[in-house]
Amino acid sequence: MSVEELQTKVKKLSMRSTEAKMALHDLSEELPTDWEKIPEVAEQTFAVFKELTEARRALKAAKKAAAEA
Repeated sequence: MSVEELQTKVKKLSMRSTEAKMALHDLSEELPTDWEKIPEVAEQTFAVFKELTEARRALKAAKKAAAEA
């Protein structure tokens, strides 16, 4: 993936992570209502942040490789 493609991916994942974080926050504010949704929302939030972290690492590596080339 090119640096530009990785930057776009990181930007999209960043937006998704913000949405996931807010969903988790909103759920916590509504407790004890919908407490059954905690594992599902937490899992989705975890997955998005994991993917974002991996994409940021890939972007950093790609930028370093491009600078060394």
